[in-house]
Amino acid sequence: MISKDGVPSNTHPMNLIDVPEDSHASVEKVTRPPLYEVYMRMAEELAKRSTCVRLQVGTVLTNATLEHVVAIGYNGNARGFPNRCDSTEAGKCGCIHSEMNALVKSPGDMRDKVAFVTASPCVMCAKLMVQANVSHLFYRSAYRDLSGLKVLDKAGVISVHYTRWQREWRSD
Repeated sequence: MISKDGVPSNTHPMNLIDVPEDSHASVEKVTRPPLYEVYMRMAEELAKRSTCVRLQVGTVLTNATLEHVVAIGYNGNARGFPNRCDSTEAGKCGCIHSEMNALVKSPGDMRDKVAFVTASPCVMCAKLMVQANVSHLFYRSAYRDLSGLKVLDKAGVISVHYTRWQREWRSD
């Protein structure tokens, strides 16, 4: 199997090309951003809407074939509440996490959702992803506590630290 986007840890079925073991096939040079990077950048743009002062996070959820965005989210206070944190204490700011905001909007019966999040999830968000049938998580940076990634691994959710294309095709 060869990874179309050049990221070996990205084993999502839409990213793999089956080639015989004795083949010397290689992937063509990527000339445009892979969909994985496009959705990751969408999550980065959503993070800019966050009202959390400590960590701005964005989430995009797609279907298994990456053809449809099924939900989006970013962290912040509850609808109708002041657009600010309840506290400045780390882990107790009172913001609803971006993953939670996206998951409550996503179809509950949809299987194999793919999550694109700007930071790896906390334990509770990881558990919610498992319950919501997320099969793959792509994240840009690691959260201060990596326990959420361990939860996902234990549940069989594939996590990919997706940074390969972070600086490509940028105009800024």
